[in-house]
Amino acid sequence: MKYMYITNDTQIAAIAEKAGVDRIWIDLEQLGKEERQKEYDSVKSKHTIGDVGKVRKVLTTSELLVRVNPMNVNSAEEIEQVISNEADIVMLPFYKTVKEVVQFLDCVRGRAKTVLLLETKEANDCLEETLKLKDIDEIHIGLNDLHLSYHKKFMFELLIDGIVDSICQKLRNWDKPYGFGGIARLGTGTLPAEKILGEHVRLGSTRAILSRSFCNTNMIKEQAIIDEIFSDGMREIRQYEKVLMTKDKDFFQANHSEVVECIHEILKQRNKNEVI
Repeated sequence: MKYMYITNDTQIAAIAEKAGVDRIWIDLEQLGKEERQKEYDSVKSKHTIGDVGKVRKVLTTSELLVRVNPMNVNSAEEIEQVISNEADIVMLPFYKTVKEVVQFLDCVRGRAKTVLLLETKEANDCLEETLKLKDIDEIHIGLNDLHLSYHKKFMFELLIDGIVDSICQKLRNWDKPYGFGGIARLGTGTLPAEKILGEHVRLGSTRAILSRSFCNTNMIKEQAIIDEIFSDGMREIRQYEKVLMTKDKDFFQANHSEVVECIHEILKQRNKNEVI
């Protein structure tokens, strides 16, 4: 698995890299995000182009991924600046058409790896056609916006209604690397991180975001504590990955059944709270 962490703080980026985080993620996306997710406690970064160059300077082994804004009149200039600041990977969010993807790829022109963030129903509907394009290196399934696009109440509902399974099957058919969503530290999370990791293996996913709850640096300021959290958290995840590699198909089917049960319980509780 490749793990990604979103930060524009050079010291935290260096700590994450030392702990074995594969990719540091600079998040430039702002257009439309606040409006789409205004009712949800999601991460809405205020990163800038200047952060790309600053973080680039402290990384030696981790890749630098930059999420740009959805395609707009300023996209060519934004992508040019991101690439000139030596981003390894450029990510396009919230696209809905093949035309937008073509425009994005034309801006990148093979000078960096490309990742599409599939997070709309429309992007899913045109996925097969999109995958015919060259120069798409990876797909990441963005559960946060995607569950809103499908009018779901909880982003992990997409793991039990067949939507993520269907997307992953298409991506496997095209032999395209992919990942989905994020995970917290083992032993934590509304839906236990261990269960989600099991779903990643079942679905053939090889990428995941380390969520805000993995290490919430807005709440924790002491670098020694942050260092410990990343070091211990990544070691535990890597060890559990090895455990999962020894499991058979029956284990992952049982894990999926437990995930389904857990999600139904979360939804039941949320419905109860809405009534109250």
